[in-house]
Amino acid sequence: MTRASNVLKVKPHREDVHTGIPAADRKTIAEAISGILADTYVLVIKSHVYHWNVVGPLFQPLHEMTEDHYQNLFEACDDLAERIRALGHTAPLTDRQVLGDSAIRIDKTAPTAGEMIKDLIADHEGLCRKMREAAETAEQKGDFVSHDLLTGRLTYHEKAVWMLRAIIAD
Repeated sequence: MTRASNVLKVKPHREDVHTGIPAADRKTIAEAISGILADTYVLVIKSHVYHWNVVGPLFQPLHEMTEDHYQNLFEACDDLAERIRALGHTAPLTDRQVLGDSAIRIDKTAPTAGEMIKDLIADHEGLCRKMREAAETAEQKGDFVSHDLLTGRLTYHEKAVWMLRAIIAD
């Protein structure tokens, strides 16, 4: 077999990384980020579905906001997956790994615009809690890069919660 054909057969695998973070700590952090990645990916889908289906007086603000959300969240998925790889672990390889690891669910019924907003608030808040815990773990284990990534994502999600709440404020 030629070298070129061998190069094409390399598969993603766990890497032995020597950046000053012990393997067990990298595994713990990578697993936490994988759960966040799963939730983020499902929230991309949910935000896109809501973007397509919102109707009523809240159409314009929610249509625009969900478009911003699914675009931002999609980019975040790449950042999260790349961090998992940088920690020496594989990012999810199948849709079942992503969907099965997510705490976020998408209903099969069409919600009202108000229900969509409340649902998105709950999902973003859930991600905030998960990210806060993972960021704290990363910092305690000396993984300041993961901590910084998660803190940046936390900033986005907290702002999303604030803006969604503002739309339905009394």
